Amino acid sequence: MVVRDVARSVAFYRRLGFRPLVEWGGYAKLTDGTGILHLAAQGDPPPDRPGVALTAPDDTASAVAAAIVMQVTDCRQACAELAAAGVDLLTDPAEPAWGGEVRAFLRDPDGHLVEINEALP
Repeated sequence: MVVRDVARSVAFYRRLGFRPLVEWGGYAKLTDGTGILHLAAQGDPPPDRPGVALTAPDDTASAVAAAIVMQVTDCRQACAELAAAGVDLLTDPAEPAWGGEVRAFLRDPDGHLVEINEALP
């Protein structure tokens, strides 16, 4: 995911349970134990990627450029812990009309959507 400030995003994702594997300059690789999240600073194209600049999302109020879904065993508990740590949720945990899951949403510092998701039996 492309972010405006890699250090700020690393700090945010640490609060969600990720831990850095690699950090240097405009790049970081983090893991939550089950997956890997790559964060890259926006910038002009390097020689090996001609004509392709990296940019963080502009319209963070209504558009989604990238989303992360974090599967948890207890969505309500995870969201309570995030809220206690100062993370602002967009929605309270709820079961959608189609059932089968409990989910809540938040945005990272660059507006990327994060879904906290619990699969129901």
